[in-house]
Amino acid sequence: MKTIELVNATAPLNEYARRVGKEPIILTVKGKPTVALISIKNTDWETTTLSTNPQFIALIERSRARQKAEGGISSAEMRRRLGLEKKHKRSSQ
Repeated sequence: MKTIELVNATAPLNEYARRVGKEPIILTVKGKPTVALISIKNTDWETTTLSTNPQFIALIERSRARQKAEGGISSAEMRRRLGLEKKHKRSSQ
């Protein structure tokens, strides 16, 4: 990962776009990370959008906290609640 102070980021944008294919670039202001330039070549737009959405991140954090405090449910219970229970095959005689 390359870190560049914003005031020193004077290359043309296409140069940074070429570089992020090799490694992410973090732009800083007074040493604090401010912007991340990353390749989205192996990612879809929805994942990229959700991963930077503060409301979605807060929803995930609340869900994780609730799961930690209250516990979760098994996949069998989830299938039962959704009406997706496995049908048992009858044995042929």
